[in-house]
Amino acid sequence: MFVVTLLTSPERPLLEATLVENLRNAWGGGEAIWLAVSEAAEFSIPAVPDNQWAVWQDLQAAGVDLVIQPADGRRKKMLLADMDSTMIRQECIDELAAEAGVGERVAAITARAMNGELDFEGALDERVGLLAGLDESVIGQVLDTRITHMPGGRTLIATMKSNGAYAALVSGGFTAFTARVAAALGFDENRANTLLAEGGKLTGKVARPILGREAKVQALEEITARLGIAEAEVIAVGDGANDLGMLGRAGTGVALHAKPSVQAQCQVRINHGDLTALLFIQGYARTEFVG
Repeated sequence: MFVVTLLTSPERPLLEATLVENLRNAWGGGEAIWLAVSEAAEFSIPAVPDNQWAVWQDLQAAGVDLVIQPADGRRKKMLLADMDSTMIRQECIDELAAEAGVGERVAAITARAMNGELDFEGALDERVGLLAGLDESVIGQVLDTRITHMPGGRTLIATMKSNGAYAALVSGGFTAFTARVAAALGFDENRANTLLAEGGKLTGKVARPILGREAKVQALEEITARLGIAEAEVIAVGDGANDLGMLGRAGTGVALHAKPSVQAQCQVRINHGDLTALLFIQGYARTEFVG
C-alpha cells in the first residue's frame, strides 16, 4: 500500500475537501484522513498512479504539494538536515560576504554551486577566499542580525524527538553557525566546515577536509551505525546539489524549496509547506505536534 499526502502552506491553508475527495476517487483511494483542517490530508492507494507527476504539476499551480510514498515505515527514527536555506532562510556565506562588500559576487557562485553547476569544494574555496581579512567578530553580528530560522523547524525536531527520534544537522557551511542553530532548534549533534582565523581576522581558508556531498553521506552512514538503525529509518532534508547523496540514501529524502535540478532527482518535493510538512508526510496530525 501507498499513502498520498496533500498539504499547503500553513500561513495560507487552502486545501479544499473537494480537491482531496476528487483525487481520492480518481485514484481509488481509501478514506481521507485530515491531519490539519484546510492544510494537510492523506489517503491510501494500492499502487502509484501513472499520472502522478502530471497531477503534481497541476497541484503545484494551485499551491498544493503532493507526496506519494510506501505506507510501511513512514515514521522515521532520525532526522538528517541541511542548514542553509533549509533549517535557516539564508546562506551563511552569502551573509558574511555582504558584510565584506562582496555579496553579489559570492551569492552568484553560491547559486551555481547549489544548482550543481560548480564543484562544491572549489566553489567553497573561492567564496571563502573572498572573505580574507574580515573581522572574526562579524560572524556573531551576522548570527544576531541576519539569520532567521525556517518556519516549523523547532516543531519538527521537538515532535520527532518526543517520539524517540535523533536529529543531526549536517552542513556544507560553517561550525560557527551550525553550533548556534543546532542549539536553538534542538538538534542532538551538528557537523560543518571550520573557518580559519588568525589574529581576529578570517584567513580566507577552510580547515580540511571540506564537508561536502560525500561527507553528508558519510554522516548518514556513521550516525545510523552508531544508533543501530537502518538508513531506511532516516528522513533527510535539503535544497542543494550537495544534498543529493544523503537525500538519495535516506529512507525518505525531501527536497525542500529546492533548486529545480535537485527537485528533478527527488521523489518527495515540498515547495509550499514549511518544515512541518516533514511531520505530515510521516503521518503526524497537527494535534500531535510538540512545541
